[in-house]
Amino acid sequence: MTCASCAARIEKKLNRLPGVVATVNYATDKATVRLPEGTTVDDAIATIVATGYTARLPAPVVTEPVTAELDADTLALRQRLLVSTALAIPVTLLSMVPALQFTNWQWLALTLAAPVAVWGAWPFHRAAWLNARHGAASMDTLISVGVLAAFGWSLYALFLGDAGMPGMTMQLSFGMSGQTDIYLEVAAAVTVFILAGRYFEARAKTRSGAALQALVNLGAKDVAVLRGSLERRIPIGELMVGDVFVVRPGEKVATDGVVVDGASAIDTSLLTGETVPVEVGPGDTVVGATVNSGGRLTVRATRVGADTELARIGRLVEQAQSGKAPVQRLADRVSAVFVPIVFVIALGTLAVWLLVGASPEQAFTAAVATLIIACPCALGLATPTALLVGTGRGAQLGILIRGPQILESTRQVDAIVLDKTGTVTTGRMALLGVHVAAGVAADGGLAGTPAGAAAETELLRLAGAAEAGSEHPIGIAIVNGAADQVGILPAATAFTSAQGFGVQATVEGHLVLVGRPRWLADEWQVILPADLAEVLAGIEARGQTAVAVAWDGAARGILAVADEVKPSSAAAVAQLVALGLTPVLLTGDNPTAARAVADQVGISEVFAGVLPAEKVDRVRALQAAGHVVAMVGDGVNDAAALAAADLGIAMGTGTDVAIEASDITLVRADLLAVVDAIRLSRRTLATIKANLFWAFAYNVAAIPLAALGLLNPLIAGAAMALSSVFVVSNSLRLRGFRPFAS
Repeated sequence: MTCASCAARIEKKLNRLPGVVATVNYATDKATVRLPEGTTVDDAIATIVATGYTARLPAPVVTEPVTAELDADTLALRQRLLVSTALAIPVTLLSMVPALQFTNWQWLALTLAAPVAVWGAWPFHRAAWLNARHGAASMDTLISVGVLAAFGWSLYALFLGDAGMPGMTMQLSFGMSGQTDIYLEVAAAVTVFILAGRYFEARAKTRSGAALQALVNLGAKDVAVLRGSLERRIPIGELMVGDVFVVRPGEKVATDGVVVDGASAIDTSLLTGETVPVEVGPGDTVVGATVNSGGRLTVRATRVGADTELARIGRLVEQAQSGKAPVQRLADRVSAVFVPIVFVIALGTLAVWLLVGASPEQAFTAAVATLIIACPCALGLATPTALLVGTGRGAQLGILIRGPQILESTRQVDAIVLDKTGTVTTGRMALLGVHVAAGVAADGGLAGTPAGAAAETELLRLAGAAEAGSEHPIGIAIVNGAADQVGILPAATAFTSAQGFGVQATVEGHLVLVGRPRWLADEWQVILPADLAEVLAGIEARGQTAVAVAWDGAARGILAVADEVKPSSAAAVAQLVALGLTPVLLTGDNPTAARAVADQVGISEVFAGVLPAEKVDRVRALQAAGHVVAMVGDGVNDAAALAAADLGIAMGTGTDVAIEASDITLVRADLLAVVDAIRLSRRTLATIKANLFWAFAYNVAAIPLAALGLLNPLIAGAAMALSSVFVVSNSLRLRGFRPFAS
């Protein structure tokens, strides 16, 4: 394809096949085709070939060098541009500067201009011929006809007219000039301008696709697999699910897996944009293409090849770049009918000028200028180029936009529903507070001395040791918190768990009880003293979970445990409000805990104790009230609400079900990424609209000027090429989009 009209023609032909739904993207040179039963890929390719083009199935995104072909095309185009420029410059100078016009200069100009008009413009001539064979016309047709008309007129004037006479002179005019007898400079310079525009377009495609290419290149090329006690390095393509491989410091993780042995910090910035390394140990998951920053890891592969996180990200990015936003549909419809209309206008211009008594040279100049300046290349590039750059930048920041239609949704959204657990909070219980009973000595005895840091340490040592055998999230949080603050915990014996209530164990000769205060009172007759009862009331008022600790028959303290709010959540909510969105917290947790989290991050509207099915009802209730709703979640219980919302945003750390139901996936487990996703989507949409405005304005303003004879064909060609360069350059500004966190 060489222009937006080509894409529109292929799309139209494909969609005429029964049951076929197709979109063709000029910027990415790709068609996305949904085939009904009974229609094969070969049928679709045959239709494209019959339309005058070629097509093939792409290789899997994880292995295909997505920019290799574009690089080769760009290099060939660059060579054609450089040769044509070298020949066109002297032709243009001779034609524009009378002082340089020596006797018979026009024949030297013909010698230099002929290769440019024929070989330099050959891609346009070839495309125009192929289109003509199929009874169609494209923007290449306009360019080819314009260049050949200028060159053909010049040949006529030189060989059959007076332009070949010795001593002939001419000069450049922005409008029409009766002194202009030949148009060799138009044929040469317009070809160079159009080639330059195409070259910058090709470079933009290559640079815009760099994000996807970078994703492809992120993956490891080989891996050290453990076979028994021996290491063997094999190509990444031979790695199988279940294989155990080694990741040394500084190496990339070969594929998605679970850490079997070792501890390290994993740098995920290349894949997620997250700058803080993630600490991992046995049992933790790691993602392929991330970098091991610390110690040696042994990892068991859980997903390989096209099933990995890297491959999934690549597919999502490519799907988004291959689709079309609603705003592009109008541009496509205009491009499809534009070329025939331009030919009619150009012929009408020629006829009118001849009818009003103008010279053939003047009439010809106006008609050729109209043909050249009308090429709607900028119109065809306006949407796909911005979309290509925007989605590519999003991929670099860990924001995966499923399709271009999502851009419209982000502009209209005015309410955003946030799931609590795993979205606003970390989704993991954490030890948030340690409260020692008054009069507990450092050695744990009731000596009547004030409680202090040493007493807190003792409380944590014994409580952490008692909970070491627990698998409950609260118990794990206590063990982790105690280990972080105390270090190595003592061993416990005679561990027993009362499911849902607490645990008991013997630690250093003490019978230690850790659990609900009511359990301690009912089962063990351990009553909280007044000071701890007051602490308990405060913890519960904050929506946290209170865990009482007792040993030797007396209450020694209370631990506060809760699902911790992410550090960035409050700032993210403030930014969402600044973007004009009303935040709503939706959770299955109890009202007290929900309200405590909402107050902490600045959300006023809260729905607590909501079941998964009721989450959908809440979303639909907001929609019924006139809101355009975005939903942010990460769990299976959020999937239905994500699908029901006008815009579904899934945390990439969440479940596959939630991700599949969403419109935008965030690789970063950070609510600020939601802010960045909306900002980037809106900015991309604004860029598209700006591109479309200037592309439409250019054609609306330029065609009448050319038809009225106010533009020389040479100036028209330069203006047309510059309009495409402007659209591409404006789109490339999206590469500089910065996330809020930075």
